[in-house]
Amino acid sequence: MSATRVTFPAGAVTGQAAVVRTAGGVVVLDVTPFHPVDHTWPDQPGDCGVLRSGDDRVRVVEAVMAATDAEGTLFVGTDIPVKRGAEGWTWLVGHRLETDAPAWLVPGATVTAEVDAVRRAALSRGHSACHLSSLALDLALADLWRKDPGTDPLGSPDFESRANQSSSIHADGSVDGYRLGKSLRKAGFDSAGFAASLPERAERINAQLAAWVAVGGTSRIAVEGPTITDRRTWECTLPEGEVGFACGGTHVGSLSAFSAITVALDLSDPQLLVMTTTAVPV
Repeated sequence: MSATRVTFPAGAVTGQAAVVRTAGGVVVLDVTPFHPVDHTWPDQPGDCGVLRSGDDRVRVVEAVMAATDAEGTLFVGTDIPVKRGAEGWTWLVGHRLETDAPAWLVPGATVTAEVDAVRRAALSRGHSACHLSSLALDLALADLWRKDPGTDPLGSPDFESRANQSSSIHADGSVDGYRLGKSLRKAGFDSAGFAASLPERAERINAQLAAWVAVGGTSRIAVEGPTITDRRTWECTLPEGEVGFACGGTHVGSLSAFSAITVALDLSDPQLLVMTTTAVPV
């Protein structure tokens, strides 16, 4: 069995494929447009949609990561005991069905895989907006560092990488959590100064996001290969220059997909910043 080839980085939402393996309610195809949820960093939900063959159809409730070990044992989703890309494993996309695989879904059968394109587009907007918000956050907090924490893709002090502990992408938005604990203060971040200027920081972020949306730069996914574990990078053209993040998710093709992106900052717990990003589509 070979690693699953994926077409979602190029924006595909449909395609022909051959069934490689079934296991209960999970189907593995040789190639798929479905984006799977990552089992180790499940920020973006997996795609849903349908598999079709002639008049037969079955619903895919979520695409998930799957993998086989050296003995060929199949592991699915959170049951995978190793990190994505671990050597000695074959990495796959599993299509979790609403029922056990019907009789027509047998190895070798040809099917049409169709992603829910409306949901995909909303998740893509949410993911791109999440990355843009993190860049704007780093810019807005740049003057609060007394030491160099390293830099983000725009050259700002990298608060995102230092403090982010959770990220959840949803349709047209995201929620990110940042730990403001002792280790961050030791790294040189002025948490007290941040708390005292929270409304001003939110205004800076939203002004920066509005400026980027107004320009409408291009956005794309660069790939190093066709399989699910080949490195993928989100790249975006901003007035300040080209930026990029290693990212396994899906994204918009241009910032012109947005009419607005805004954030709200919540510091109800002084040890935890919650940033909620909302994207408004055109």
